[in-house]
Amino acid sequence: MKRKHISVKTGLLLSILSLLLLSSCHKVEVFEDDPYGNFDALWTILDERYCFFEYKDIDWSQVGMKYRKKLTERMTSEELFDVCGDMLMELKDGHVNLVSAHNTSRYWDWLNNSPENYQERLVDEYYLNFDYRYTSGIKYKILPQNVGYMYYGSFSSAIGEGNLDQILAYLATSTGLIIDVRSNGGGSLSNVETLVSRFINQETLVGYISHKTGPGHQDFSELYPIKYKPSNRIRYQKPVVILANRGTFSAANNFVSVMKALPNVVVMGDITGGGSGLPFSSELPNGWSIRFSASPIYDVNREHTEFGVAPTEGFKMDMDLEQASQGHDSILDRAIAYIATGGA
Repeated sequence: MKRKHISVKTGLLLSILSLLLLSSCHKVEVFEDDPYGNFDALWTILDERYCFFEYKDIDWSQVGMKYRKKLTERMTSEELFDVCGDMLMELKDGHVNLVSAHNTSRYWDWLNNSPENYQERLVDEYYLNFDYRYTSGIKYKILPQNVGYMYYGSFSSAIGEGNLDQILAYLATSTGLIIDVRSNGGGSLSNVETLVSRFINQETLVGYISHKTGPGHQDFSELYPIKYKPSNRIRYQKPVVILANRGTFSAANNFVSVMKALPNVVVMGDITGGGSGLPFSSELPNGWSIRFSASPIYDVNREHTEFGVAPTEGFKMDMDLEQASQGHDSILDRAIAYIATGGA
């Protein structure tokens, strides 16, 4: 039987639809707009829809009891927010945010204890000489070693097909290409698909997606293959090096996962920041909104990338700070040398 596959766009719609259907066919509890009601609403939304409880081995019931004990009837909105925010930190997920009028909770431990491994000014000054082309959020230039270089700082910057044609036509004479997504915090998965399509020559399996089918922590659909089609416009056929660091998160994390599985592609630098769950939003009785990971995306080997994508074996490295003080990005230097010497 022919196995169906989906695009990321279709997968996102499918995941949203499944969550809406889950809400419509599941008895909806009514929570009061008070500290206990808002806390219970938050806990229940996550309990029924968050997608990484089993993978992260989180006892959500124990977590709920731990933080519910800190509630009081007379606590302020700020105090309630702090308790709820602390509870959400237990998920260790950069995609989980509680948003109120006065604050937004966020989890940064995935990034804070890691070396930066990227200095934008260093690259701009010593490698690009403040002289580069820029379009669709992408800086690009052919370096003196005849190595192409692209820096894409955010997948929130829409990539125009015509802009990509211009970029790749300009870089066509280079020996190979470096795509730098260090400190790229993510954005739209449709931009990932648009960019990847310029580096594949046939329909290509890039990962899998699943969605919740019920309120239980193990209630998931089968894994649906995600496949990308090659662009019918200009494509790049030479060796590619992807530069990543811990700041490479969410959609950028997915981009690294996809590119790493392609032939003639090497990933250098540090393990990415992760963030592989498609986010979904809901609302509490008091109007606060909660954003969380609802549908897991897997790599081509059916493995989670929630905690990050490792560099290609043998290419993990941190930036040499002493060399950086002298105008050298040691990670970028290695990538340039790798391409200039034919992959040596």
